[in-house]
Amino acid sequence: MSSAVQKRRPQTAQQFVLEELRRAITTGELKPGDQIVQEALAARFEVSRVPLREALKALEAEGLVVHHIHRGYFVAELSLADLEEIYRIRELLETEAVRLAVRRLPDGTLAALERVQDEVERAADAGDVPGMAAANRRFHFTLIEASGMPRLVRLITTLWDSTDAYRSLYYTDTPHREQAVDEHRAVLAALRRNDEDTVVRRLDAHRAHAVAALREVLDPDGGNGHRG
Repeated sequence: MSSAVQKRRPQTAQQFVLEELRRAITTGELKPGDQIVQEALAARFEVSRVPLREALKALEAEGLVVHHIHRGYFVAELSLADLEEIYRIRELLETEAVRLAVRRLPDGTLAALERVQDEVERAADAGDVPGMAAANRRFHFTLIEASGMPRLVRLITTLWDSTDAYRSLYYTDTPHREQAVDEHRAVLAALRRNDEDTVVRRLDAHRAHAVAALREVLDPDGGNGHRG
């Protein structure tokens, strides 16, 4: 096992496996619909099947994996209708969080957002899709967490977790990465002016563009929004 993996290994085997599986799903290493081969993962992570099964049950509860009797565990797939519903709920919750954050804007928040935006832009320029997805998430949650509403943040986190595997599909294309960079810059510009309405409007457009791009991936023929 690599030293990098050893350094991030948490206290228990179950926590370690849970973290590694979540990372593999959210970065696109394991894609929606992929089967999770427990024997191979147990060998890769150097753990027994027990912590692996417990981690998979936790991910199933989060909606990131599904279990099919006699077939095993698979990375969860979402229909277009599922994604649109999740993004709509995100819009409702994030609007509340962002408005509170802009009104409070604790000291250091803007500087932290600018630092994370530098990471977003470096990853975008390098074509680093996992890096872009991770930095994008840090950007949004730096702002959302500034709301000072931890329960609201946890609800939004659950929604993000359920669609992270699809976010990597969005960032595969260079124009989408470039558009996200521009949209983040517009959000930052509005924050510097303390323009709450424009921040919300820019973030609404940001989500809408992601949904439109994912619609083309999941429903290229413009059908009923469900996989055949």
